[in-house]
Amino acid sequence: MKITSTAVSLNVDDVPGSSAFLTEHFGFRQEMTADGFASLTRDDSGMNVILLRRGLATLPADQRDEHARGLILAFVVDDLEGELARLQAEGVSITMPLTVEEWGERAFQVRDPNGVIVQLVDWNGAR
Repeated sequence: MKITSTAVSLNVDDVPGSSAFLTEHFGFRQEMTADGFASLTRDDSGMNVILLRRGLATLPADQRDEHARGLILAFVVDDLEGELARLQAEGVSITMPLTVEEWGERAFQVRDPNGVIVQLVDWNGAR
C-alpha cells in the first residue's frame, strides 16, 4: 500500500460555519465545495479537512446522522504562545487553557461553531 494523501472527514450541521472558522483562524483554503460538502487544505499541513453536512444521503445510513463528537482536530505548531495570543486577539474563545502534561506536551483548545474541538499543541517541553 502507498498512501498518497491524508484527510479527516467530519460530519457537522453547518459546513459553511466550520469552513469559515478554519479558513479565517487557521489559514485553510477551500479546495472543493458543493452543497453540504467542503474540502479544506493548507500547503504545509499534509492533510485535508473534509466537512460533510449531517444527514447527507451519500453517507452510509449508519453514519449520516453522526456528529463529530469525541474527536480532537490537533495541529502541531512551532509558536504555541504566539498562536494563543493571535487567536485571543481575533476574539476566539479559548475553551481549554494552555496546559502542560508531564510527558512534555503543551496544548490549548478552541471550538468551532459546530463544537468541533481544535487543539494547538507542541512538544517543546518533551524530555
